[in-house]
Amino acid sequence: MFVDSHCHLSFPELRERIDQIRAEMATARVARALCICTTLEEFPAVHALAAAYDNLWATVGVHPDTEGMAEPAAADLVERARLARVVAIGETGLDYYRLNGRSIEDMAWQRERFRVHIAAALQTGLPLVVHTRAAGADTLELLRRHGRGHVRGVFHCFTETMEVAREAVAMGFHVSFSGILTFRNAEALREVARWVPLERCLIETDSPYLAPVPHRGKINSPAYVPQIAAMLAEVKGLPLEEVARATSANFESLFGVPALDASP
Repeated sequence: MFVDSHCHLSFPELRERIDQIRAEMATARVARALCICTTLEEFPAVHALAAAYDNLWATVGVHPDTEGMAEPAAADLVERARLARVVAIGETGLDYYRLNGRSIEDMAWQRERFRVHIAAALQTGLPLVVHTRAAGADTLELLRRHGRGHVRGVFHCFTETMEVAREAVAMGFHVSFSGILTFRNAEALREVARWVPLERCLIETDSPYLAPVPHRGKINSPAYVPQIAAMLAEVKGLPLEEVARATSANFESLFGVPALDASP
């Protein structure tokens, strides 16, 4: 069985097809998925999915690239994190890819938001779901400075350098690979995937975005996560079932999700 460790099933193009998506997951042997929150306004819909379906879980957080929405305080995140089936804080982090004419110095508001999420993770003991794009050095520095060695989590949809991956793993984080791993021009990312120890690997779709080959250009779905697992198995020279077992066990360990009774 496979696990999609990061998807956005609350987005309209997926939520309106949730029964079909869950049926397709079952056919593809994708047993579970983590529904990711990107704004406080979205959280009720994210949590409702986890409450309604026993193979879905939820996070609470505000995406680093979101503007014009409610700004979270640590208390806001902690309060929601106490609800059943909420297993992580995020997604959170830094994104310097689209500065839109601003400087990195101008993104101090993103760094403050990230610090708030780190504080919430420390208070709750829950892992962080970290988004970092073109911001690896600052992401790591804030985790070192404010996490105080006690924060764990995952660098989701990893696209940073080998150096960032090495430092993230050294700090105790997992690294999650998305459909980008299957893209023709992603050889540098496949090198990272070869290096990351299997016991620190997760797989995800980031649905509805980044559908893997051969579905590239389509709306992504958790049912496509086996294609990502297959590429990870290929670059590591491992059987697909070994990757399925390991990434499922990593998901259970990191997010505190009970193991399935049946073997993968």
